[in-house]
Amino acid sequence: MLNVNGITKIFGGLVALKDVSFSVQEGYISALIGPNGAGKTTLMNIISGILTPDKGKIFFEDQEISNLQSVRIAKMGISRTFQHLEVFSNLSVLENVMVARYTKTKSGFISSGLKLPFAKKEELTAKKKCEEILDYIGLYNRKNEIASNLPIGEQRTLEIARALATEPKLLLLDEPAAGLNIKETKMLGETIKRIRQEKGITILLVDHDMELVMKISDWITVLNFGEVIADGKPSDVQKDPVVIKAYLGEEL
Repeated sequence: MLNVNGITKIFGGLVALKDVSFSVQEGYISALIGPNGAGKTTLMNIISGILTPDKGKIFFEDQEISNLQSVRIAKMGISRTFQHLEVFSNLSVLENVMVARYTKTKSGFISSGLKLPFAKKEELTAKKKCEEILDYIGLYNRKNEIASNLPIGEQRTLEIARALATEPKLLLLDEPAAGLNIKETKMLGETIKRIRQEKGITILLVDHDMELVMKISDWITVLNFGEVIADGKPSDVQKDPVVIKAYLGEEL
């Protein structure tokens, strides 16, 4: 589904990514792991169109997306969450999800502003769809709450709900377990697996929680200092001596 070919990104004199290549198989939960500063979030930003690569190309379903704007990429079927919480703190939970739904609506600014019948009908349809998503993700009873009032775990879940509102084919999850306790992380893992199994959405996960990653991933790519040092099944990656030395510490 996704092919990353020879991606290089340089910030000033810092090489954040150097000739990175890997692929994401359709229907997989794939993980991208590595130490802090390995270049994981930079790569996620390039895939989602927030950054452009200095070299290399990215293909999504055989279409190059390397230099497309993020809104174009979202409309093609790639959605994401962020390492640092990016909810609209002054909007309600439902409004947060509806903001993302605009990629699936056809009403323009004028028709929406004038509340023309077509625009009103489309808005009601969008609201119903977003309520269904919140019900699916377990936040329906909080739909009228201001997003900033939710605990961190539920704000993380809200970000996933918002991403689902775009009806993605590929979902990028950047550190979704950050700040979560053991119980919340376990629930997150179950939610991610359910999204893949029930909605058929392919997932690319970045996270430092190795227990979560090893339990739910089908395939893992390991970055270190901006380069790929391993790529394979979880059982193979966790035994790789290069990965152990770079990521877990040489003594381990």
